Amino acid sequence: MEHPIFALAKKPDLSIRQYQNGENRLTVTPSVKGLATIWDKDILIFAISQLMAAKNAGRPISRNLSLSARACLIFTNRHTGGKDYEQLEAALDRLTGTRLRTTIATGGVRQDSWFGLIESAYVKRDHATGRISELKITLSEWLFSAVNANEVLTMHRDYFRLKKAIERRVYEIVRKHCGKSPSWAIGTEKLYRKSGSRGPLKQFRYEIKALERRNSLPGFQVALNEDSDTIRFRNYAT
Repeated sequence: MEHPIFALAKKPDLSIRQYQNGENRLTVTPSVKGLATIWDKDILIFAISQLMAAKNAGRPISRNLSLSARACLIFTNRHTGGKDYEQLEAALDRLTGTRLRTTIATGGVRQDSWFGLIESAYVKRDHATGRISELKITLSEWLFSAVNANEVLTMHRDYFRLKKAIERRVYEIVRKHCGKSPSWAIGTEKLYRKSGSRGPLKQFRYEIKALERRNSLPGFQVALNEDSDTIRFRNYAT
């Protein structure tokens, strides 16, 4: 959630991204299909939710998962028509093609790592409809290590109802930093850098103002202070 790995636009993003925060360095390289998007990330959220449910129930887990494509679509608030299954496949293209190089520690271990978010994917189709009936994916060791170390956070169910990419990205950052605290504040420019937005800072400020007006961030209230150019998020759960 902390690092801007995913594209915030549906138009193919073919640029290489560089990000550094303290000792943490991250390089994200897209495939010819483009960078994985924040909507593609829904597949990872669904997969991780299945792993955590098994882990919490005391069942063994593996980075090799067999998932229901239909259940994934329903979980992430998608429709289940033919086009939605096609979009699922396109997301797998981008997720398997996007490559990361990072020094970010997982499981208490800091190391230089090169990997894809999903190492491999396999789909099984229904013979009659041609739709995906089964989805198999292999998560990267880096991501699986984070799950094993409980370095994941629960997401509000309404996250999947957010239509705008910037809403999703801001929610992720606030969920990471605010947690169970009553509130959290950050400078607008710093939040802009964390978001991974490719638009101008001026446009980002406009989107934050719109987010404040809509009050649509699940679990959090947004308050922009234009005098200090800071944003404060209040946690409804506290």
